[in-house]
Order: sequence, then structure tokens, then C-alpha cells
Amino acid sequence: MPSESILIIGGGPAGLEAARGVADLGYQAILVEKRDRLGGTPDSANYAALTHGMRDASEVMGEMAAAVRGNPLVEVRLNTTVTAYSGAAGDFRVTLESDGTQKVVEAGAIIVATGFDHFDPGRATQQYGYYEYDDVLTLTDAEAMLKEKKFVKPSDGKVPERVCFIQCVGSRDRQIGNEYCSKVCCGIASKQAIEIRQLLPQCRVFIFYIDMRMYGYWENEIYWPAQEKYKVQYIKGVISEIVKKGDRLMIRGEDTTMNRPMEVAMDIVILSVGMEPSKGTKEIARILGLAQNKYGFIEPPQGSLDTVSTSVEGVFVAGAAAGPKDLDDTMGMAGAAAMKAAGLVRRKMSLRSSPPHPALSPAGGEDKGEGVLDG
Repeated sequence: MPSESILIIGGGPAGLEAARGVADLGYQAILVEKRDRLGGTPDSANYAALTHGMRDASEVMGEMAAAVRGNPLVEVRLNTTVTAYSGAAGDFRVTLESDGTQKVVEAGAIIVATGFDHFDPGRATQQYGYYEYDDVLTLTDAEAMLKEKKFVKPSDGKVPERVCFIQCVGSRDRQIGNEYCSKVCCGIASKQAIEIRQLLPQCRVFIFYIDMRMYGYWENEIYWPAQEKYKVQYIKGVISEIVKKGDRLMIRGEDTTMNRPMEVAMDIVILSVGMEPSKGTKEIARILGLAQNKYGFIEPPQGSLDTVSTSVEGVFVAGAAAGPKDLDDTMGMAGAAAMKAAGLVRRKMSLRSSPPHPALSPAGGEDKGEGVLDG
């Protein structure tokens, strides 16, 4: 029997916005999250400020979580994972597991919002010394310090005088197989560079890049202010290695603008790591039988301009589970997924409630349409 409920998997920005959208359309949303709290990666990775807009991440995610928690049409289930499903569009039966207990829920449609994982810079290569040097960080490590308004060298607690970012770590890299651009790293590095300069006006900040990719309004909101107001220095170059020299890190590479080798001492090096499909995305794709692209992200039907449908009717995707996305993309996808899921449920419910048309009566049946004539 068709169900009016819509199951949303993942309690990050995409899942929260999808749940709110489903409820606004008048349908019951069941929001499941594997963690013990809502907020997704901005919460779990201790984001300081969101790009763009520079709003406090905790404040924004708190508002989004409150919007669904206070909605009578949204049922939130924390510490919960999907382990199996059966049925078809309009009539899914999904097994949820929480604290070792399993329960089957009915859903007319499913929205996958399982997000992404940050690339592990030590997984494929040690050229940047992430697991070797305390003062080599990732964007997420730096974000956590910026959230605490305390940006210091992890090795000795001293305030840094020179900080640099290395772009495209784990993205646009054929050797490791991540040939795609992760889209947000340039913007986040520039945002963090501004935050570092705001906290430490005497600190010099450098960004080493292949080429800067600023989407939408980030050019004027982040990129130019970073250079013109905060004096962040952008250097087009390729960094080949990082070595320890005294109490500093020596970065070596090539200045591709000047076509010459370079060697520069830094106190902190921040690796701008890209996005990869999360473990949850890969697992839910396996359980639901969803097509994935060669990188492991959930793939919409080929040749379609419908960015939120999947290879399984009735299952939709939103946010970075479908590939690298910024928050603007994520929120737009979540709204579209909510609309399409609600539309599908409505069609399925309508088909159930509509009486059969006389012309569609089985051959040889007794229905001769007398009711139509006798009024």
C-alpha cells in the first residue's frame, strides 16, 4: 500500500533542508542520522564560519536543526542506520537499526543526503608529511582552531609568523584517481586566510595554487578582499615536498609564473583537502542498488538534466552524496529532491484512490457502464 511518508537519510545541511521542505509540502518526513546529533559535517568537523556569508556555522546549523525538531511533520531518529530495503516507488519498506534493535518503516520515497568525507592526505602519499609533522594541517584542522579563536602552532603553542595553504590536495590528481575539482577548497582556503589575518594581523599568509576557482559571488566576496584588504599573497606554483628545518617547515617546489624553483620557510602549512564520497554514501548506494560514478558518488541518470533523481525510481539524492557541492548547490538540491519526492508520493496515492475508468475494465467483464447512464 502506498505510503505518504518520505524517508531522508542523513542529518546534515542537505538532509535538514530536505526534511523541512517535505514538511512544508504537507508530507511526513522521517529523518535518520547515524550520529547522536544533527548538523552533519559542519558540526562534526567543527566548522567555524560558513562559506560564503561568513556566518557562524554552529549558529546556522542550530537554526536548521531547530526548524525540523519543532515541526510536527518531521520525525527525527538519531543513532540510526539503514540496513535493508524492499518494495518499489510509493511503497518502500526500509529496515532501520538503532542500538542493535531493528524496525521496518514504510516510505513512499527516499532522499539520500549522506554527504562526503574529507580526503586523507596521508592515504596515498607522504610527500606533505601530514602524519609526520605536527604543524602540517588540513582545512578541517585549521577550521577547528579558528572556531576556538586560537590559531597557534600545534608543535609548541607559539603564534605563527608565516602560514601557507597548498591547494588541490586530493583533487585534480590523476595519480590517486580523483580527477575532479572539489569546488569549495579555493573558497574555504581564502576564507580561512582572511580569518587568520583577522586573528593575527602580523602573520603573513600565502596560498600556493594551480589556478584559483571561485564560483558564483566568491570572487568579490572572498578572493579580492583576501588580497586587497587582508594582504593574502597568492602564488601560482606546485609544491613538491615539505621537510623540517629547525623549528620551521621548509616547502619546496616551483613558482610556475616565474618558472623557477622555490624554497620557503613556514610555521604552519595547511593542506586544502578535497571531497570524496563518504562511507555512508557508498554503503547506502550498495543497499539501495544505486548507480555510482567511477569516483563512488551517486550518479543521476545519464543525459538527464534532473540532478536529484537516481537510477532507482522513488529514490532521490541531495548534496555532496552526488559529488562535490557548495552549500548553495546543496540547499537547492535538497529543495528539488523534496519537491520531486512529494510529487511522486502524491501521484502514487492518487493512483490508489482513483476508481478504474470503465474503458479499462478487464476484457469479458460484466461492467457495461450502467452506473454512468443511470446517474
